[in-house]
Amino acid sequence: MTTSTPILHITERSLWEAARARGTYEMSTRGRTLQEEGFIHCSTRAQLPRTAAFYEGVDDLVVLVVDPSRLDAPVKYEAAKPGGEEFPHVYGPIPVDAVVDVETWD
Repeated sequence: MTTSTPILHITERSLWEAARARGTYEMSTRGRTLQEEGFIHCSTRAQLPRTAAFYEGVDDLVVLVVDPSRLDAPVKYEAAKPGGEEFPHVYGPIPVDAVVDVETWD
């Protein structure tokens, strides 16, 4: 992946709205913050449906489309287990201006 290929993060609309007010997004995944997890879980477009399964039963989800070239924090593609599929992880807060689009997730 190039640094200009967008990465995606699924979240609750209310959490994104709160981040917009603060200027940075700092939730890692459902119910866990960046501080608790150490990074923010993201996905490629192809990985997004599998990632969304972690949010089953949660209403009003949005997908943050993040431009990695606008991040101050490093992005590392890592697998949960050796030889597993690699997902993009952002090792720091996501500035709201790095989010180039917000899509509704149905």
